[in-house]
Amino acid sequence: MARNRAVVLVGPMAVGKSAVGRMLAERIDARFIDTDRLIVEQHGSIAGIFARQGEEAFRTIEADVVRAALAEDAVVSLGGGAVLHPRTRDLLQDATVIFLDTDLATVLPRIGGESGRPLLAGRPAERWQALYDARRPVYAALATTVVDTRGLSVRGVTAAVLRALPALHRSDGPRGGDEAPTATHDTTHDSTYDSTPDLNHESGTRPHGH
Repeated sequence: MARNRAVVLVGPMAVGKSAVGRMLAERIDARFIDTDRLIVEQHGSIAGIFARQGEEAFRTIEADVVRAALAEDAVVSLGGGAVLHPRTRDLLQDATVIFLDTDLATVLPRIGGESGRPLLAGRPAERWQALYDARRPVYAALATTVVDTRGLSVRGVTAAVLRALPALHRSDGPRGGDEAPTATHDTTHDSTYDSTPDLNHESGTRPHGH
């Protein structure tokens, strides 16, 4: 598949961006970059950065890592709060942005009792919902398209993204106005949808927590 700019996955914590990004990159023969993983490799654990330096310092570190990643012709997975930095939002205007959407009921099995996500500490469900409500308008405004991940496996989400990609590379989707179109999930004739019920069984996600 021809590409001329980064394909970027955004969305809330625990939606499965890393797992979907990895599979998507394999399918389109692209490099996969997980910015959370790069932050950990270069600066230590995200929870540790939050504890030692605070969220503002973390966002600055994150923005620098994201800037370097978005310069690549790659599939890039961003942390849930990366879109909070204005420099990152500016850079995303030149990328194909896929918003992986979900809801609390879907991610709850992945975040319950979570200790590796500093912004969810203490009351993970309540905090996740508050973060989602605050950030969703930003994800939607930046998105070229939206994929509803509820009830889908990693393969199912990846298939939905792939169906959207040809159109995305022919034109820039709506940005800054109407909400981006949501990809549909007609599984009747798609062999990539298997019996795996949802991302909980196949996510491969690691706790990043921001």
